[in-house]
Amino acid sequence: MTRVAAIDCGTNSIRLLVADLDPETGEITDLDRRMIVNRLGQGVDQTGRLHPDALARTFAACREYHEVIAGFGVGPERTRFVATSASRDAENSDEYVKGVRDVLGVEPEVVSGEEEAHLSFTGATKELTGGQFPAPYLVFDLGGGSTEFVLGGTDVQAARSVDIGCVRLTERHFGGAELPSAEQVETARAHVRAELDKAAEVVPLTGAATLVGLAGTVTTVSAIAQELPAYDSARIHHSRISRERVAGIARELLAATHAERAAIPSMHPGRVDVIAAGALELLEIMERTGAAEVVVSEHDILDGIAWSMAS
Repeated sequence: MTRVAAIDCGTNSIRLLVADLDPETGEITDLDRRMIVNRLGQGVDQTGRLHPDALARTFAACREYHEVIAGFGVGPERTRFVATSASRDAENSDEYVKGVRDVLGVEPEVVSGEEEAHLSFTGATKELTGGQFPAPYLVFDLGGGSTEFVLGGTDVQAARSVDIGCVRLTERHFGGAELPSAEQVETARAHVRAELDKAAEVVPLTGAATLVGLAGTVTTVSAIAQELPAYDSARIHHSRISRERVAGIARELLAATHAERAAIPSMHPGRVDVIAAGALELLEIMERTGAAEVVVSEHDILDGIAWSMAS
């Protein structure tokens, strides 16, 4: 077994996985898996810079994660920190890189959208075997600032990252409105559709046997669809949600007040203000792909980062 620590710092959250890997069997055993909503992408779409408050939240999370990693005896040589959309876009990314390095002792890797897509695909599909989830898979990782699409079976056939995500859509199109207007919703839809056109230039979005959805928006929508009394990772992992159910949830979230969204038992406080835009994007993806359902995976880029250290 190989013990590793993987960190995924996205636009909306920073997540840690400490795990034991068995490369021969493909088994991954979680020792610690946790998430902090740090909203690193706060205002990046408007200013092009990482906000000081967002950096402070991120560095505080890194300090917490450093204690956890050290407690499991994992050194820097078996720790990988992958940074995604917000840090790719920011002018002051050097400040972010230095802060992470000072706390954790590892260099954050600001990976390309394509590499991000490959890591997500590996994490999501490594355990999808047998007839229950037939290949080829179209995997999408719906993040805060970007969404990655990957098509493949045992290997990646095509991948593309595009600039749509729950934080970016909320900040750009909903303008702080608690209840977005019909015009704001339609503008957001048009943005998603235009970016899906770009994705389709590289990745065929129709014809896959299984559509697999990753990240917090998708898992939260699954929890809502199942009416879970609390967020339950075991019940969410590999659950299936119909397109009709997603459409209903998206309508409800877009019409709900902040307090009503916050009162949903499975809702993480850090997703309350961006979940409506995320659900809208999820629905648009399902309509574009023609998929009758989406398979929800709790294993994603974080698991892919861990597996990248196994070889």
